[in-house]
Amino acid sequence: MTLKEFVLNALKENDGKYISGQELAEKSGKSRAAVWKAVKSLQKDGFTVLAVTNRGYALDQKSDILTRARICTAMKHTVKVICLTETDSTNSYAKRILSETDGAPLLIAAETQTAGRGRQGKHFYSPSGTGAYMSLVVHPDSQLQNAVSATTAAAVAVCRAIERLTDIKPSIKWVNDVYCSNNKVCGILTEAVTDFELGIATSVIIGIGININTSDFPAEAGNAGSLNADISRAELIGAVADELLDIVFGEYSDFIDYYRSHSMLLGKKISFIQGGKNTPATAVAIDERGGLVVKTEDGKEQTLRSGEISIRW
Repeated sequence: MTLKEFVLNALKENDGKYISGQELAEKSGKSRAAVWKAVKSLQKDGFTVLAVTNRGYALDQKSDILTRARICTAMKHTVKVICLTETDSTNSYAKRILSETDGAPLLIAAETQTAGRGRQGKHFYSPSGTGAYMSLVVHPDSQLQNAVSATTAAAVAVCRAIERLTDIKPSIKWVNDVYCSNNKVCGILTEAVTDFELGIATSVIIGIGININTSDFPAEAGNAGSLNADISRAELIGAVADELLDIVFGEYSDFIDYYRSHSMLLGKKISFIQGGKNTPATAVAIDERGGLVVKTEDGKEQTLRSGEISIRW
């Protein structure tokens, strides 16, 4: 851990309370001058660090900084929360520490991801300070087919949280992409850790990335967009986690109707890719397990459980 990371973590732990430069120096084993330089570097990175003579340093409570306290305050469920300044991917981080967990739900949030991952090996652009990047780890001890439903559950949780905190009305592109104004604002990657002898998912890692005020997307991001909403990242992460935990430990039927009502595909002309073949069809329904029922141009119906979908405008 660099000194800058150490100082930032210490300031986050204090969450608005002042900590002296001397105390930071003693805890880090560095000089007060080095601590001062680290603070200046954090300020240059965009963190609002207050500096007051004879009091020390503190994070401005009005700034949109991720801390465990802020996320937990925004939640009704009690979970262990880990806040990271930077990580390759919150899902990858969760996998690395999975053996250290005690079976309780775990929420990991990060300021930025250097290698955020999406479905089908795609990269998820995750710049610092503009998005909500999180992974929720649950241990449902459920049949594998139910663990797969966590993917659609995550899309519903994101939409419900957005609707709770803003006036935005999001929609879902099957399987789990969340859209606003025809732009993708959220990516979801669910990964199950399975016990093949028992045939169950012992742990499910649900990774979610939401573009809140992200701009200047790379070309490969395609039709990515942002919520462009004045909301706290910590509050949004807490709200999504709450909604998702409500679903994970509730009944599947409780959210499938909501999922259907927010589908942006039903009744639309689409194309789906399976086995390298692109097939035109019409999306006609979503079944009880979240499968997309489509009717191909020859009048035959089939249910998709996976695949890539595009809308034919």
